[in-house]
Parts: sequence; C-alpha cells; structure tokens
Amino acid sequence: MKLFFNVLLCALISTMSFSQEKKDKKKDTITLKHIKLDEIIIKGNIKTDPVLTIQSIHHAKKIVQPKNVADLFNDINGFSLIKRGNYAIDPSFRASQYEQLNIMFDGGTKAMQACPNRMDPITTHVIPEEIERIEVIKGPYSVRYGASFGGIINLVTHKPKVSDFGFNGSVHSGFENNGESTVSMVKLQHIATRFDITGNVGYRDFGNYKDGDGTKIPSSFKSTDYGVKLGFNTSANQRLQASWRQSFGRDVLHAGLSMDTDIDDSSILSLDYKLSNLNGLLNEVTAKAYYSFVDHVMSNTRRPSFMMIDAVSQIEATTTGGKLEFKLVPSDKFTVYTGLDLFNIARDGGRTRIVKRNMMTGEPLPMPMTFNDKVWQDSYIDDVGIFAESKYQLSEKTILTTGLRYDLVISDIKDPEADFATLYLDLDKRTENNISGTVSVKHIIADDFMVEAAYGRGVRSASMIERYINHFTVGQDAYEYVGNPNLEAEINNQLEVGVKGNETFNNSFINTFYYGISGYYSFYDNYILAVIDPSLTRKFMPNAQPKEVKRFININDAYKTGFEAFAAIDFLNDFNFKTEFSYVYTKNKDLNEHLPLTPPFITRFNVGYEKEKFWANINYTITSEQDKIAASFGEQKTDGYSLMDVRLGVKPIKDLTFGVAVLNVFDKTYHNHMNFSYSNQSGFDNVPINDPGRNFTMFLQYKF
Repeated sequence: MKLFFNVLLCALISTMSFSQEKKDKKKDTITLKHIKLDEIIIKGNIKTDPVLTIQSIHHAKKIVQPKNVADLFNDINGFSLIKRGNYAIDPSFRASQYEQLNIMFDGGTKAMQACPNRMDPITTHVIPEEIERIEVIKGPYSVRYGASFGGIINLVTHKPKVSDFGFNGSVHSGFENNGESTVSMVKLQHIATRFDITGNVGYRDFGNYKDGDGTKIPSSFKSTDYGVKLGFNTSANQRLQASWRQSFGRDVLHAGLSMDTDIDDSSILSLDYKLSNLNGLLNEVTAKAYYSFVDHVMSNTRRPSFMMIDAVSQIEATTTGGKLEFKLVPSDKFTVYTGLDLFNIARDGGRTRIVKRNMMTGEPLPMPMTFNDKVWQDSYIDDVGIFAESKYQLSEKTILTTGLRYDLVISDIKDPEADFATLYLDLDKRTENNISGTVSVKHIIADDFMVEAAYGRGVRSASMIERYINHFTVGQDAYEYVGNPNLEAEINNQLEVGVKGNETFNNSFINTFYYGISGYYSFYDNYILAVIDPSLTRKFMPNAQPKEVKRFININDAYKTGFEAFAAIDFLNDFNFKTEFSYVYTKNKDLNEHLPLTPPFITRFNVGYEKEKFWANINYTITSEQDKIAASFGEQKTDGYSLMDVRLGVKPIKDLTFGVAVLNVFDKTYHNHMNFSYSNQSGFDNVPINDPGRNFTMFLQYKF
C-alpha cells in the first residue's frame, strides 16, 4: 500500500507546481475533457475493448424506481436476482454468484459485506442514482481487474463532463404505491478548469410490499446515503481524484432470513491517479487505493424465536486494496498492460444469545442463560496479484489478446471457536499460489459484423464463509454450515464463441437490424459446494430440523453450458423492438443433480418509442419453469410465469423529466426460482418469497 500512496503523493506535489502555470481557460477546458481516469472497461473502441462484453446504460428510462443497485441488473440479458427481501439482493450471472463474480465500482473499488447471510451485499453500499452504467465481461477473459472466476462487473458512477462546466445540480424524487415507498436525492457539482467537486445526498424509505394475492411481505427498510467526489487536473496529462461515500441502513426486514438488520453503516474511501499521453515505451500510469468499512448489527427482536432466545449480532468488515498499472506501447500494433493489485478482507464480531426458555420443554428459565458465539473468528484473507495482458493487432481486422496472472493468497483465523479448533487441528496461516490466464481473438469481418472467441482460466480461492463459518445457516436451506480452511481453489475453464452485427436498410420502415449470440461451456475443477457431513451434529437449537450439518468441500465433476442471444430493429425512425434469450444448464455429476441457484430459461420482448422529449416502452418477460434443481439444497421445482411492465417518460421543459410506470400490470402472484424462502416469520410457511404484485411508480427529476 505504501507504493500506491507514494504515487498519489507525487501527484499532489505536481498539483502544487501546476498552480503556478499560466494557461488560458479555453485550453484548460479542453484538457479536462481528455483527462479520464480508468473507471471504465468498455470505451467504445472495438479494437481495444475486452472481448465478449455487454453494457447497460440509461437506467432512468429503464427503471423508474430502483430499490438498490441490484435492481439495475433485472433486465440485463443473462442476469438473475437472488432475493432475500427488498434490501439484500445479489446479482447472479450464468449461475455464478457471490464471490464467483468480481463486482467492483469504478474499475476496482470494492466493499465486502459484513453479514454471513449477505444482508449487506456490495449493491447496498452505493445508491443506484449514482450509477451511470454497468459493464460486464462475460467470463474470466481479462486479468487486469483482480482474480476473476465467473465474470467481471464494473459499476461506473457518474463523472464530471465538460458540458456541465460551472455550478449545476439536480433534484430527484420518486414514489411507488406498493409499499408506499419514497425516494429523494439532491446532487450538486461545480466544474472548474483545474478541479471539480460533486456531492450528493439521498434518502430511501420502502415499506412492506404486497404480492399479487394482497399478502403483505415483511420487506421494509430505510437508507440514508451521501457521497463526495473531488478531482484535480494537476497538469495537461495528470488527474488526481478522491471519493468518499457513506450509507446508513436502518430497520431492514429480511423476509428470507432468520434475523433483521437494525444498523448497516458503510464507509468507502477511494483515491485514483492517472498520468497519460507519455512519449516512449511507457505510455500511461494509473494508480488506485481504497478503503471500506461496514458496521452491521442484526437481531431477532421482531421474530417468533425472540420468545425463546434474544439474539443480537454485532459484526464488522474491513476491505482495503489498490492497484498500480503501466500501459506499455512497444509498437503501433502492440500494447501491454502490466502491474500489480492488492485486496484484503478482514472480518470480526460475534453473536450474543440470551436463552429465556428451556429448549426442550418451552418453560421459562428461572435465570436466563447468556452465550457468546464467534461469527467470523477474527479472520482475514490477503490477495496480492501480478498481471500482464497484451493486445496485438494481427491484421487490420484481427486482434489477439493474451493475459497471465499470478495471485498469492494468504488466509488466517486468529480467534477460532473451541469446537472449530478441535475440528481442524492445523489452523495455521495458509498460503496459496494461483495461476490464471486468458487468450482471445476478435475478428472484424466488416464494420457491421464481428466474431469473438475466448478461453479463460479463472481461479478463485475459497471465501471467508467457505473457510471459516462455524455452525451458522448461511444458505437457502435451514442447515447449519461449517467451513473448511483446507479447501482448494476452484477453477473455471471457460470457452466461448460469439457473433454480433447490424445491418442498415435504406427504406422508410426498417432503419437498422441488430443481432448477436454467444455460447459458452465451462468445466470446473475443485468446485466448492456444501454437502451433508454425517460426522457433524447440529450445534444450535439441537431439536430443530434439519438435524444434519453441511460442510464445504471440493467436488471434481461439474460443468455448465448455455447461451445468450438478442435481435433488435429500429423502425419508423422513432420505434424499436428487441427480443432477448438466456439459458444456462448446470450439472453436478458427483451428486447426480444440478448446481444450486441455476436460473430458468428467460425470454424478453421490448417495444419502445423514443424521442428526445418523450419515450415509452412495454416489457414482456417470460420466465420458464425450473425443474433442474439441486435437491440437496432444498430446492423445489418452480413454476413459470410471465410479466408485463409499462413505462412512460416525458421532458415537458428542457431540464425537467417526469416518468411513470406500471410494473406487473396483470397483478401476477409469483416467485422467482432464485428467491430465498421465508424464515422465522410469523404467519408464513417455509416456502419461497413472493415478489411484488402490481406496482404504480412515478419519479420527477429537475436539473439546474
């Protein structure tokens, strides 16, 4: 980390010297336009963009009222949502989820959750109004952004633009009737020739929504967020930027988990530096350092189990990291990106249980008994990576990309529970050496047609839950889970081929036709999965069901395969139509079943009308039944369903935008296959959580 901060210190020194230079305002304004930090992966250059990527933009026209960042993934082809309520929502891509996906903000900043039940995933720590676009590399096809297993997701926040020179801002407000929920946000920014500053503050208050049958689902939450971003153009080819944001979640109800969140506070600090347009072999230097802290408190005071046990968990997570990258240009046709990155996650905290009744008879105890359980056992994981990725232009139309990465992973548990230390007698600091790599070819047959092919070897060491969790329910089922510090790193060998193109027509009806398809196959080595271990017995509430305990192990015979496809037309100048398909098939041959959390086949249809001051679209989504399940994880067959959403937006005056939507127009009662089941809830059986019924939403945004 000292290296990163030394680079940033040098940038500050150069800022001081730059203040003495005399330059005209017009030249500085142009300079601001060209100094861009590497916050984005997909830059719109077919020859330099990574292979097999997708991006989603214009969220204001797609989602009128997002609850959190996870909602932004809902209509991106290949994605599904893992839902525990309205707040704790995780994206899943091609049956990969959690740490199998490399999710980051602005090209590298991370904030890992504190809760072992993922009540506070990374998508809860930044408000969706801050996100300008989402970029996805579909597999382990780049080594520049940290260790990657199932794909890379970059959440790009809004950046200062030359067109916004001076002081400006926006006010945003929204409402939805299903839950009587409100959202508000204020953004202010000032952009000058040598510096820019942006600040925002937002508040979200979501109530319990109703499903299509009118049943109220416990899912309310409140969240207050603010952020500040300060940037300096220290010279004609240098930029230094600092970002600070905090989020405060309160009174969060989780329908699919056994406890609720009382407090969920997070703080994220990031520093970015870029030196570009250098002469010679070294063309560019970028540096990033970040720090995040999550303070999480959860309890069961609103649950039926409170009559027997008063349980409160106070836990915390600290994430630190950074990156230093050099761009080398040996020739016009050859570019090399090389450098190193660091990622550290440390967690600690415990649960206090006050047992008030006899667990066997239910009778009140004359003197309640207090127990303290270690949740994370003061554990940490360090990952130091060294990488090199090259792009070579084989011909005017063919680009070859190769990449190699080495990760040194160090893990340790510093305060193990007595029974965990007895189970694993060799709890010493562990070191792993992981090698990953990729090779891909992009061939541009014509300006409007391209073929891509890639192989990636993604390697992921076990997460902290998989290593160190000790008799906690952390899955979709009700089993207690036990970690395994001796797990081997899981490996994804992924092959993929894709084509995409477009054709323009010179007639008055059809303007442009777009199309694309990509198919992939992954075979896994050492895939990490939890299975029932007959040698272990239930630790907490020993009379509860199920009595068996699961332990994380490596399995050797698993794979997945699937495809995504789309076709779209622009017609009659202002109309558009798009259809998308996504399908994934998984198999766990060791247990002769499918891998858990495999999404069903999804088909989407969208027809829209778009003018500068008015837009409208209708989305119709068909989700097929899912009978390809993992029975050992308590999964059950899920029926298919179809939904229609209608959205309208208008700009009555230049800087005012007004939008309305009707979601789930036909008030369907349904649940997605990825939803968790109700847990420890009064009046609900252990069945999957239903999603919202019909929902009327509206939002208003004014820019000044």
